[in-house]
Amino acid sequence: MTSRRTLLAAAAATLAARPAFAAFPDRPIRVIVPFAPGGNADVVARLLQPRLQERLGQPVVVENRPGAGGSVGAQAVARATPDGYTLLIGSNGPLSVNPVVQARLPYDAVRDFAPIGMAMQVPHCLVVQASARQRRLAELVAASRAQADGLGIGTAGVASATHLSMEAFAAASGARLLHVPYRGGGAAVPDFIAGNIPLLFTEFSTALPLHRAGQGRILAIASATRLPALPDVPTMIEEGTAGFLAGSYVGLLAPAGIPAEAMAALGAAMAAIVREEDFRGRMVAMGGEVASATLATPAGFAALIAEDLERSRVAAQKAGIRPE
Repeated sequence: MTSRRTLLAAAAATLAARPAFAAFPDRPIRVIVPFAPGGNADVVARLLQPRLQERLGQPVVVENRPGAGGSVGAQAVARATPDGYTLLIGSNGPLSVNPVVQARLPYDAVRDFAPIGMAMQVPHCLVVQASARQRRLAELVAASRAQADGLGIGTAGVASATHLSMEAFAAASGARLLHVPYRGGGAAVPDFIAGNIPLLFTEFSTALPLHRAGQGRILAIASATRLPALPDVPTMIEEGTAGFLAGSYVGLLAPAGIPAEAMAALGAAMAAIVREEDFRGRMVAMGGEVASATLATPAGFAALIAEDLERSRVAAQKAGIRPE
């Protein structure tokens, strides 16, 4: 009997000495990109992957799961176990646009996710043909109003982030624009280069190569300040569209309910990554703006998502876009 009690006591002491849970992370982490390879979200994910892996000490696997404007991948993360081992590369589409334009969204963009931190944002911009006579935004607005149907302008598609931004710009500036939707921002580029559409409203990262190659000219950018990549190109605010800001953001999120320990580790990793000179240089080279110290935090990123969601609602209402 004494021997049995001794063994039980020893076993209990051993179990008590062990931690209830292993420190986070203790196994590989999966990062879901809700879009096909090659876009801004995917590029950022691939740049984050080795840096997260190094700082967290565990393998980080990037998985592309496209569909329904990002909703398929976002749903997978929203329904995943909230333990910090399944994360989402989130952007305007699944977080700010789809909640406004999709009537049966299989997740709640606010309640089902825990923002960890924003990585970067890419401002939207207005691109004219290289041969266009308009050199100022006011001249473009005047030219558009001189056309009965307005000037044709390509975007990434109906109810896309760039479509909503374009509609917001038209409302703010008084421009008369005829929307020509495409299946993605890149899909509009060949028609624009061929001269089939006079204007593009697209992400700066898509427009920058056109501008540099002389295949188009960025007239104005919807950012708060001029960008280092093109310091001679003015902002839309400078050009008279007061307070106008529009862009696409990319950041990291987890399912709601993630343990505090996991959130702290992931948040610290993101905050450190956006301070890295190499990472910042990569973002600038692709036409992006690195997240500020505030936006790289859970609270800062959550506030940005909420603000962008409200802007999308207003833009959709003005454009007459109803959830389908």
